[in-house]
Amino acid sequence: MGYLMQLTFKLKHYFFNAFRELFVHHHGSLEFRAKLYALLLATYTTVEDEYYDIVKNIGIKIYANDEDRAKLLVLSTKELVNKIQNNELSIDQLITSIQKELKIVPRYAKKMDIESLAQLVG
Repeated sequence: MGYLMQLTFKLKHYFFNAFRELFVHHHGSLEFRAKLYALLLATYTTVEDEYYDIVKNIGIKIYANDEDRAKLLVLSTKELVNKIQNNELSIDQLITSIQKELKIVPRYAKKMDIESLAQLVG
């Protein structure tokens, strides 16, 4: 029974990731924030769970206590950090992506909250 539950979760996770842009309101904004947080977290040799808890708390604050959206922010951040740690994405590529998004959508600059970012440093 445990195997079936794991398989169900994996399938649900796969389909959700594949169609995330369709199901998540303002997906681009959430993904931009995830990139910012991942950029900071990827500089650590090991990313402790406490940092993801901080990202979740930041998300809960940003998204007016919408815990599901905050969890999605954590999931997106983890995915980016894992890609960097597995050499599927470089920090330089992530920085370039952030810069491109800022040029395309200048209002994303307002999403760069220094207080939130500072919580992940140190």
